[in-house]
Amino acid sequence: MRFSKSFRGSLCVVILISALAGAVEVEKKTPAQVVHLHLSGVLSESSMADSPIQIGGMALRQLVKHLDRISQDAEVRALVLTYDSMSFGFAQLEEMRTALNKVRSQGKTIYVHAEGMTTGVYALLCAGDHLSVAPASTLMLTGLYSESMYLKGLLDRVGIQADFLSLGDYKSAAETMTRTGPSDAAQANLDWLLDGLYDSLAGMIAQSRAMEIQEVKALIDQGPFLAEDALKHGLIDAVETRPAFLKRIEKDLGGAVFFNNRYGRKQGPKINMSSPFGLFSALSELLKAPQRAAQKETIAVVYVEGAIVPGYGEAGFFGSVSGAFSGNIRKALETAAKDDSVKAVVMRIDSPGGSAEASEVILSAARAVQSCKPFVVSMGNTAASGGYYVACAADAIYADSATVTGSIGVVGGKLVTQGLWDKLGVNWVDHKRGAHADLFNSARSFSAEQRDVVQSQMQSIYEIFKDHVVKGRGYRLRKDINDMAGGRVYTGKQALELGLVDYLGGLEQAIACAAEKASLTEYDVRVVPEPTDFITQLMEELAGTSDRSTDISLAMTKAMISPLGSQDSLLDLLQKTEPKRAQILIQALLRIQLMRQENVIMMMPYDLILE
Repeated sequence: MRFSKSFRGSLCVVILISALAGAVEVEKKTPAQVVHLHLSGVLSESSMADSPIQIGGMALRQLVKHLDRISQDAEVRALVLTYDSMSFGFAQLEEMRTALNKVRSQGKTIYVHAEGMTTGVYALLCAGDHLSVAPASTLMLTGLYSESMYLKGLLDRVGIQADFLSLGDYKSAAETMTRTGPSDAAQANLDWLLDGLYDSLAGMIAQSRAMEIQEVKALIDQGPFLAEDALKHGLIDAVETRPAFLKRIEKDLGGAVFFNNRYGRKQGPKINMSSPFGLFSALSELLKAPQRAAQKETIAVVYVEGAIVPGYGEAGFFGSVSGAFSGNIRKALETAAKDDSVKAVVMRIDSPGGSAEASEVILSAARAVQSCKPFVVSMGNTAASGGYYVACAADAIYADSATVTGSIGVVGGKLVTQGLWDKLGVNWVDHKRGAHADLFNSARSFSAEQRDVVQSQMQSIYEIFKDHVVKGRGYRLRKDINDMAGGRVYTGKQALELGLVDYLGGLEQAIACAAEKASLTEYDVRVVPEPTDFITQLMEELAGTSDRSTDISLAMTKAMISPLGSQDSLLDLLQKTEPKRAQILIQALLRIQLMRQENVIMMMPYDLILE
């Protein structure tokens, strides 16, 4: 069949118009992908296996990696953040903001909706492009509040005397048990620290809301704000319900929007309910870590998280090891040093310090790594006292500006419990052989001679600590070590000015530095030791092949007991009514236990509640 030229031309135009119309129609029907992340639970440093979901929260690096993936995904148009009582530290706050800024830098809009915020939460969420709150919400922009606990009154009441010595005017860790409030030096140090943290917090808000720092501080002094007042002062962008918030996003993005609540997660497995193990199989598929590709050059990340204590610890049922056990960390560092595929190591520290002996074990293992591979330290919320001790020999140290670090000094002593036994009517008769056999007995305070012995021991450890810092940091120190030690505590920004750290930045920046030092452009990042996924742990416990079977069974039993059965516990009551204060009390009790075991420790001068 033949057509005229004019007809053929008309037909081509019709076809072209139809094709274009179809393309336009397809484009209109393709919804914009918007990723939704709900921030909830506890933001930890290390975690279990790198699984699609976390139990009871998420790990910082996994969240940062998730945000990085979103920033690089061309199909994602925007990110929605909602918030529900996530617990995080100031340094973690900085690293999350850095990750969010990267998302924005890739042209993706960040929408945030919340129902109420504290100052710290606001400093995080205001990093978005659009921040709205629900009607009748309150913005608790009231500044930075801290509490430090002193136990002398409690110890006096039960007949316990704390007999401790400190080296360094600012090394006030023992004041928790020897005083009812801070000494002048401790107060001055605390003021210096809080000023640095407050400036950092106000600076974050000022940057995000296009204000001057002094303007932010003036607004903080006027807080808290009801939603409408916060809007008038330019602290938020809208007061709206969640449905109105979602409609706003749809309007901004042209109408068709797909809200992806499961971004990056695997398709859920089918459950065979006819099998008693069907549920376990499904959970195993859902929670197990993704299969690794063929092994290539790797950056190893080793975590030092919690109080530094000697020996070995087992991973908990729902997470990582509770405490920084020197044996575990030494073994991890040795493994990384011997693994030919590991080309550099990053040690991530979030620790207030602890045992001097355990800190020396970790530092020695760190130096062994450094002798053969690039070794970089990344400081999280806290890397002070023993936490700084283990870091000081690194090739490079990264800290967030709000990291708490320094506290170069030692504390030693004992608790005298004779008064308690007198109240109970229990009499102890001691017998000794050797002049100092009763040096750390709990029946009496140190004699003058014994005090000299303890002081001499502490002085030796203190000099070793300072010597490690001088040798590790060398020319980078801006002052004489004695002018920076003495227990003084600094923010990361202050520590940078003194040469105690090298750069401001988070874990990802530290990893990039390690890769550069190892001349790597393509590499994997692997946590050492590799975490075990939840189901593997559970099946080991059920099969009786784990060393923790007894502990886990006990934990599961406790978890199943009705709360009514534990209401007589003072600690349980405190955890329900004053959870932050209860946590500080637990840390203080752990410190007492560590002092009883070690006698001389390197620990932060105080445990703080920061809000």
